[in-house]
Amino acid sequence: MYRPPLPRLLCAALLILLLAPAAASALPRANPVPGGVALVAIEAPGATAPKAWYRERRIMVLPDGTSSGRWFAVVGIALDAEPGTHRVESELADGRRETLEFLVVSKEYASQHITLKDTRKVTPPPEDLARIRDETPRIKAALRHWSDSDLVQTGFILPVEGVVSGNFGLRRFYNDQPRSPHSGLDIAAPAGTPVQAPAAGTVVETGDFFFNGNSVFLDHGQGLVTMYAHMQEIRVRPGERVRQGDMLGLVGSTGRATGPHLHWGVSLNDARVNPELFLPETTAKKPE
Repeated sequence: MYRPPLPRLLCAALLILLLAPAAASALPRANPVPGGVALVAIEAPGATAPKAWYRERRIMVLPDGTSSGRWFAVVGIALDAEPGTHRVESELADGRRETLEFLVVSKEYASQHITLKDTRKVTPPPEDLARIRDETPRIKAALRHWSDSDLVQTGFILPVEGVVSGNFGLRRFYNDQPRSPHSGLDIAAPAGTPVQAPAAGTVVETGDFFFNGNSVFLDHGQGLVTMYAHMQEIRVRPGERVRQGDMLGLVGSTGRATGPHLHWGVSLNDARVNPELFLPETTAKKPE
């Protein structure tokens, strides 16, 4: 694995800290770790937003909230990203291109062991595997959805009040069998509790999926998609536009769940990132 020399690492780390000024409060909080978000500054005078790409995928670009001509590439970093120097390609309105670097810092996530009585949800039989294969392309397409938008609301509110029962990034074991890291935030709440949109968006997919149960996917623009799983009931339809605070459905325990809760996921440029970075502060109660 490539490791840049120490002086360059220190410079990159300082750059990341400087790229999140207090004035840009609408931007997600920078935390350049696997499963986090990096804010990379692009100097582009004028009102036309530059374009940017990371790992050959288009990424979000937002203004810094001042008249300085500075924009930010908002980069979602996948959970399996290697620590070290990463690169963003930018293109200004006049066609000029530039390569910008940022540092991804390593992070170790905790483990969680979950016991399920329904062993089908741990080792699905052939008929369930066929259903999962049919559902997977729909889920992937929703999570990587891109729509151009100049008005992206990245200042989120919590989709449901409750207790955090599963933190983002946990290395999960179901009945002692290792599975993919936890790609969202679990918030436990009584069945039937309303689930609200944390920000304005458009419903791009809904459905009852094998693992995720009743789920809704919201497109917020520029590669920012949020997911709401295990719901008891869905109250929106694909193509519907919702405002911040509108009801999406009700908390439930459908799919692979041990009790009523909401799995809330955030996908940014098709990378699953920590939803808490989009909150001004986490108001859900932490586990005791």
